[in-house]
Amino acid sequence: MDVRKIVAEIDAKIASLQQARAVLIGLNEGAPPVEEKRRRGRPKGSTNAARAEVKAAAPKRGRRRRNLSPEGRKRIADAMKLRWEEHRNAAPKAAKKAAGKKEAAAK
Repeated sequence: MDVRKIVAEIDAKIASLQQARAVLIGLNEGAPPVEEKRRRGRPKGSTNAARAEVKAAAPKRGRRRRNLSPEGRKRIADAMKLRWEEHRNAAPKAAKKAAGKKEAAAK
């Protein structure tokens, strides 16, 4: 297909669309004007959008995830179990001491 023919078809299509637009605007002149509703959120064209584009264009730093070996995980789990066991055993002793102090104060 010839380029000139394609351009002519596009121009014809544009002309027909402009005619349709003019007809629609003519029909709408009798109707009250439609107000645009305000949108929630940050307005378009704000300065933060420009920053976001710059940030998106910047190369990301490669953060390396730190992995815990199964042996290390087991050591931590055992240490926590020991800690909670000591905590549970200390609680009844502290309760007995507190009860003993209350009895001594009551006498």
